[in-house]
Amino acid sequence: QVQLVESGGGLVQPGGSLRLSCAASGVSISTTDIGWFRQAPGKQREVVATINSVNITKYAESVAGRFTISRDNAKNTIYLLMNSLKPDDTAVYYCNWKLHSRIWGRGTQVTVSS
Repeated sequence: QVQLVESGGGLVQPGGSLRLSCAASGVSISTTDIGWFRQAPGKQREVVATINSVNITKYAESVAGRFTISRDNAKNTIYLLMNSLKPDDTAVYYCNWKLHSRIWGRGTQVTVSS
């Protein structure tokens, strides 16, 4: 079955960095668009960053210049390097193919606080 497993979240101080990983199984992520999404308390899920099959990336304006999405096809894994983290980045982060997907993993919690 298709499964997405996010990891790498944690507690970090403002200005710090984290690297999130999303390991996929049951499907190849190399041939489709895929991205990172996040949901903060009291807010709707939003797109953070996407990457397509030829590694064209797009970012939400709120994270552009600070976050980098990448892919490792051999590991069937995508990553999100988050630099210069802000408290507003606090959220549960998910990977998926669509914002309105019917299938979601558990996500990984990112908390940015001093």
